[in-house]
Amino acid sequence: MPPITSELGVDSKAIADARSKAIIEGIEHIAPSHVLWLPSSTLKMVLDHVERRANEGAYVSMPLTREEEGIGIAGGLAMGGAKPLLVVQDNGIGNALAALTTFAQPYHLPLLLIVSQRGGLNEYNSMIHTLCERVDDIVDAAGLRFFKLDERIPVDRWATTVVAAWEHAHMTHRPVLLLANLLY
Repeated sequence: MPPITSELGVDSKAIADARSKAIIEGIEHIAPSHVLWLPSSTLKMVLDHVERRANEGAYVSMPLTREEEGIGIAGGLAMGGAKPLLVVQDNGIGNALAALTTFAQPYHLPLLLIVSQRGGLNEYNSMIHTLCERVDDIVDAAGLRFFKLDERIPVDRWATTVVAAWEHAHMTHRPVLLLANLLY
């Protein structure tokens, strides 16, 4: 399928690729010990990189079946002194809420979740809109700290924002969600 180019000449694939590369750069800089992730076509470039680097011995890659499973495993790793990172989609945040608010947050676990945002402009899956367009409000209502990466943040600042979010999680000893819109 050819890239979608708008009347203004915006190439959505090029945007997604540049943003994914910036996320990858941030991950490389923080050098996690473990990367826990759920399959996602939106995160394909990032997850392919994670698997490649895990095969090179850079860190342990752990595919997950559910988001709350990842919070539990990452929490245990963090308590044991490891540096876990989670990479998930926002359509699974509802699954993770109880684990985040009753385990990670009260036990002061420094976890960073890189959360790809779905919904909004350029979203092709109509099922996604119901929950995903409300994730910011849901996470805020749950009292979880989050930062956003989207069209308002220049892509050349995305990698440093990944690092800053990681540092914030460790400085505050709390879970931090980095909501990243890779699509548009």
